[in-house]
Parts: sequence; structure tokens; C-alpha cells
Amino acid sequence: MSDKPDPADELAGTEQPFVQHLMELRDRLLYSVIGLAVCMAALAIWPGPAGLIDLVAVPIRAHMPPDARLIAVGVFSPFFVPLKVLAMAAVLLSLPWWMYQLWSFIAPGLYSHEKRFAVPLIFLGSLLAYAGIAFVQFFVLDKMFAFIQKFTPASVAATPDIASYVEAILGLYLAFGLAFQVPIVVILLVKMGMVSIQKLKDFRGYFIVISFIIAAVVTPPDVISQLALAVPMCVLYELGIWGAQLFLKNGRKDGEDEEGADQKPAA
Repeated sequence: MSDKPDPADELAGTEQPFVQHLMELRDRLLYSVIGLAVCMAALAIWPGPAGLIDLVAVPIRAHMPPDARLIAVGVFSPFFVPLKVLAMAAVLLSLPWWMYQLWSFIAPGLYSHEKRFAVPLIFLGSLLAYAGIAFVQFFVLDKMFAFIQKFTPASVAATPDIASYVEAILGLYLAFGLAFQVPIVVILLVKMGMVSIQKLKDFRGYFIVISFIIAAVVTPPDVISQLALAVPMCVLYELGIWGAQLFLKNGRKDGEDEEGADQKPAA
């Protein structure tokens, strides 16, 4: 058996030792952590931890009395809560950098057509994560607190604890950021041949039920936030089916072009 690489395989002969893969992974993780640290330092300078707290508190402050403030019950809450918000904001800001490091690690092992497929998905995944978090900040929280405020008795002063508030909204950020990745998951399932477009269409009714179950589990017990998560998931599922059809169409076109190029006689 010949050990010569297959000239038809563009990745032939590019294999690296396992130790070298580990070193590459270490370097990419190090670069990612450095990028996170740079983002944390930049956000600490402007707008600062206090400015970030004021930003995330805008939705609930809009439904509190003008002179009311969030309170810090824990002894160390005034220190750890702004630090937690700063770290979360730095992770979001450095997300494209993390995605680039991931791409740099896996790109050498991908074929040209796989690279053309992966790059748009990485870019789209970052945009969808930002869209989900923005949706929470500018729509869901405002509607949710307006709904909750209607059930607050007049004899009760609503002064939420900043630690519990930040924990709740960070949970919503994470839930919506992940839920908005539905189109990416659908496209990958179709691209890997695990499901067909027709099966996804047939599964549509079951996915609607699953979406509302997930929304009931991961969101607060109010109708507004549950609908705000379940409905976009259903819409994104349909967008995922459409995107999968588009990717398959382009994939077949690229395959036909490459096949035609291989069969083209040499001059």
C-alpha cells in the first residue's frame, strides 16, 4: 500500500501530530483570554461598572417610582454584582474574537467548500446572539416588568435586590442568545445529512410545542416573557428551514462547478 498522499485530496499530507494540535488549542485559548481581558479593561474605563449597571437597570427603573432605587442586600453585592456585569459585557463584546479563534483552530482541517459554508454560519451565529440579547434588553424586559408591575399591590414598595435582578436578566440573556441559534442548528442538521427538509417541515408542529415548553422552563413565570421566547423560536425555525434550502442549493451548485472543473480537458 502506498503512503503517498492522494493528489486529489487538498488536505492530503497536511496532518499534524496530536501534540501540535494541543499546542495550537492552547495558543487559541490564550489569545481568547487576552481578548477578553482587553475588553474588560476597556469597559472598566468606559462606561465603567457603574455605567453598565445603570444600562442594564434601565428596563426595571422605567417601571419604578422616580425616587426609588435598586437595593444591595448582600454585604459584598456592591462589589461583585458590577464585576459580574462587567465580565458578561466583556464576553459579549469579545464574542467575534472568540469566534475568530475557533475558526482559526478548525479551518486548517476543512476543505474549501466546507470553509465557504462555515464562515457565514459563524458570522450569522454571532449576529443572532447579539440580536437575542438586544431583544431581551429593549423589548422583553420592558414588557415583562410592565406586566408584573400591574400585579404589585399599592401597599407594597417594589425595591428589587440588584443581585437577584442581575442574575435574572443574565439568565434571560443566555436563554435568548442560545434560543436565537435555532437557524444555525437546523442548517447544520440538514448539512450533515441527519434530517431532511421535508422531515423538518413535518416536525413543525412538534417544535411549536417544544418551544413553548422550553419557554415555560427557562423564563420567569409570566406570559409576556414566555411568549417573547417561544414565538421568535418558531419564526427562527422557519428561517432555519429556508436557510437550509438555500445552503443546499448553493452547495449543489458549487459541487457541480467543481465537478465540471475537474472534468475540463487540459489545454
